Amino acid sequence: MPKVYVITGGAGGMGKAIARRFCQKGTVLLADVSAERLEQAAAELQPLAAAQVAHRVVDITDEDQVNELAVAASGLGELGAIIHTGGLSPTMADARRILEVNSIGTGYVLKAFLPLAGQGCAAVCVASMAGHSTPRNAAYDSILTQPLAPDFVERMMPFTQDNPGAAYGLSKLGVILMVEDQAWEWGRKGARIVSVSPGTIDTPMGRQEAARQPMMKQLLDMTPLGREGTADEIAAAVEFLCSGESSYITGTDLRVDGGTTANVQKLNRQK
Repeated sequence: MPKVYVITGGAGGMGKAIARRFCQKGTVLLADVSAERLEQAAAELQPLAAAQVAHRVVDITDEDQVNELAVAASGLGELGAIIHTGGLSPTMADARRILEVNSIGTGYVLKAFLPLAGQGCAAVCVASMAGHSTPRNAAYDSILTQPLAPDFVERMMPFTQDNPGAAYGLSKLGVILMVEDQAWEWGRKGARIVSVSPGTIDTPMGRQEAARQPMMKQLLDMTPLGREGTADEIAAAVEFLCSGESSYITGTDLRVDGGTTANVQKLNRQK
């Protein structure tokens, strides 16, 4: 059977860049909340594809819809990878909604696709360098690893102080922690799970954040490579992490941020 590569947030800048690389490898199934954008993405990618580019409207905060996505994927072939790029940035929603989408949504995706994982399969979750600037803390780390707990949002909201930026950082730290926490479960099936933390990336979402958050310019000024990254540079990292070339990499995060996190940490130590 052909391998199937499922990409959430598949109509976004990173999602489409990733799909361009994977549509030559097998069947691609794009998931996003916007039917119009999905249709445009599929139409753009199909001429480049070696196989089918399927698409499905999915709200990742709806467990039934995520489960239906997994069922649809299983009907297309053997799962090669689940690549989870779907999420909200700080200017897109309030703190509660960011936790729902970035944390609970990720929990639903990983839960739904674990049963499909087999030997050589990979799960790649997009986190953020914001997850590395959010301190690990015994008060909330264990909460973040279990976003499907009934009281998850209520327990996390006090730590956000109702601030979308804080909620975003916490939610992305949560993605990193979930990947670490679930490595054993995925490994028992011969599969791997990893996260990727992009820095300042030139995508529509990235440009929206840069336009509305002055601190993004400050972060760019502290980036050793002196520029924004591209969606294709994230896609290249994801392609590597889904390949046999990374067959001993699991339960960890790869920063693709031009060195921003390392330099910020260095500057903080020097204060």
